Amino acid sequence: MKFKLLLFCSFWMFVLAISCNKDEISFDAPSQELSFSRDTVFCDTVYHQVRSETYAVKVYNNEDKDIMIPRINLEKGSASLYRINVDGKAGHDFTNVPLRKKDSLFIFVEIAPQATGPEAIAEDRVIFTSPAGQQHVTLFSVVQDAEFFIQTPSNPNILTSNTNWTNSKAKIIYGNLTVDQNITLDVQAGTKVYFHKNSGMKIAAGAKLNLNGTQADQIIMRGDRNDPYYDTIPRNWNSIKMEPASILNMNHTRLFGGTKGLDMKQTTATIKNSFIHTFQEYGIYAVGSTVNAENLVMNNCGESAIGIFLGGNHTYKHATIANYSGTMSSRNRMGIFATNEWKNENGVIEIAALQKLDILNSIVYSDRDNSINLEQAGTSQFEYLIQNSSIKYNNTSEAGYNFSDAIHVIQSVKNEDPKFINYFTAQMNLRVKADSPARNKGSVLVAATVPTDIVGVTRTTNPTLGAYQ
Repeated sequence: MKFKLLLFCSFWMFVLAISCNKDEISFDAPSQELSFSRDTVFCDTVYHQVRSETYAVKVYNNEDKDIMIPRINLEKGSASLYRINVDGKAGHDFTNVPLRKKDSLFIFVEIAPQATGPEAIAEDRVIFTSPAGQQHVTLFSVVQDAEFFIQTPSNPNILTSNTNWTNSKAKIIYGNLTVDQNITLDVQAGTKVYFHKNSGMKIAAGAKLNLNGTQADQIIMRGDRNDPYYDTIPRNWNSIKMEPASILNMNHTRLFGGTKGLDMKQTTATIKNSFIHTFQEYGIYAVGSTVNAENLVMNNCGESAIGIFLGGNHTYKHATIANYSGTMSSRNRMGIFATNEWKNENGVIEIAALQKLDILNSIVYSDRDNSINLEQAGTSQFEYLIQNSSIKYNNTSEAGYNFSDAIHVIQSVKNEDPKFINYFTAQMNLRVKADSPARNKGSVLVAATVPTDIVGVTRTTNPTLGAYQ
């Protein structure tokens, strides 16, 4: 018992000694400049009164002594749109901040601004003042005014009258937003539509979605996390679900970063001058639908850029359909997959004719063996045409068609790398290089029906395959 008591007393004397030594540490004024993990903090694009994620900056003491930083403050003080947390304390102005030798401290940054217009720049600086001089870290963010559409148990979040969205405010959707039956939603040029995690849009039977972008002012539809990292990964939101007899008109729109892009069932869609990329499953998932697309660019979709089920009627002119991915390499990653069957919600397999699949003056390419895969079930009509196009092809048994079939494959090339400038999503540039085998290979007759490319360049002579001349 005496031994245990002696051990207990010795332990607390040791702790007390350490505490005393810590209290006796002396901190000197800095004689050298501090260093930082980064000199600029680029925050997400943020929305009116919505707090950003938290960003960290590490401050390093490179001296061989303990220092006391006289002052760390936001340049704009209490009027700043930013808030910082220094060594565990929140505020905008801090004095006498200790920092041990060869050690570091964290400064955490966030912003929750009031928007004063459609889009503005929020900038400030974290100032570090010491005898060694004044240093700073720049804080930068784009701020957008926003209109929110939030689904709750008491608010089904349904548009019940014809609606026009302009670019005066970003649209942010929580949960599902439904365009009611026989209602039209017009989205004007330059509008930005952001979906929160697990959110999406539903276009009900007979409803219409018009995406009226222009070359100068695209419509953006994406997840609500705007850090550049989220530009390159899928599953940030769900999909735009188009119900039977709904109609889509889509022009100069960029749609990316979800689970499925356009999830269509018995839908009629016209798609022009648009980008669809980075989806976990399909960029276009079309069941028994009619799709007419031109100047379409697609890439980075886990199962297939385009999935065609239960047949339908499809035409793709001057499309660039690539499928390269570093993050979804274990998935099928086809360019176009088409079948005339589909398993419905009850698990019953349905079969309907593939009335038409025309791939004209296009590039359908990837790092897989076959970029186009066809599966015909039964004896129902199964019509397809690959004309003046560049494709990746391995063999008939895997691709589901014979490249040497002169009726269905006309003046097309196989396994000739189109030489994209950069097919990686972070720098996605699916223009082709000057020595690309896709140059001057298009049909002039097809090009005449789409006389300008996705950026407005004329292609009526010597047309290049794909969306770019």
